[in-house]
Amino acid sequence: MAADRATVMVVGIDDSEHSLYALQWTLLHFFSGSTAASASPFNLIVVHAKPTASSIVRFAGPGAADVAPYVEADLRKTASRVLQKAKDLCVTNSVGGVLLEVIEGDARNVLCEAVEKHQADILVVGSHGYGAIKRHIFDSFHVNSSVN
Repeated sequence: MAADRATVMVVGIDDSEHSLYALQWTLLHFFSGSTAASASPFNLIVVHAKPTASSIVRFAGPGAADVAPYVEADLRKTASRVLQKAKDLCVTNSVGGVLLEVIEGDARNVLCEAVEKHQADILVVGSHGYGAIKRHIFDSFHVNSSVN
């Protein structure tokens, strides 16, 4: 890492309390007292991965095309609400110069791509509070259900 380049932090958020807590924790521990981007040794990028309507509407048939626009509108509203909450947290903690992004796609891929794009040094994500067993079951289910 070059000495003249600020450390880049990407924080992945969704509409869960866990991700907003991760953002809040990051702001308090790394940006406390910083009122401008130049006052902080970190560049903060907040990324929300917006799922595609087709990933939500997984059933086939004549009704899918009718439902997709409503799902897309709801996903846009959710993304807007999530970014507003993130912006409010940054304002409350007097952190400026934050880049807020909504990127469409699967969260795992979106976050990896954001880290590469911004050459991030740190990636911060919240935990949904799954224990080791629940996390394993969830991951197995997700992998198996996405294959079908």
